[in-house]
Amino acid sequence: MDNEFDFAYHGQRRKVYVRSVKNSDLPEDLQIETNGFDKIYAIHSEDGEQLALVKDRELAFAVARTNDFVPESVH
Repeated sequence: MDNEFDFAYHGQRRKVYVRSVKNSDLPEDLQIETNGFDKIYAIHSEDGEQLALVKDRELAFAVARTNDFVPESVH
């Protein structure tokens, strides 16, 4: 068999962290793209890398779960 197997994650679900982000804290070009939302939600990997920005918390959790991650809130 020549199938790749990721032993690091076998039997484990990877965590991501969801946190709110103020629109004013985003770069100017992203502020324009947020369509006037006061805040949006960022999804970060365990090592802090920003993976995605979405319009609301519910969507952030759905995106994480759809991609086989376990989301956790960060305040």
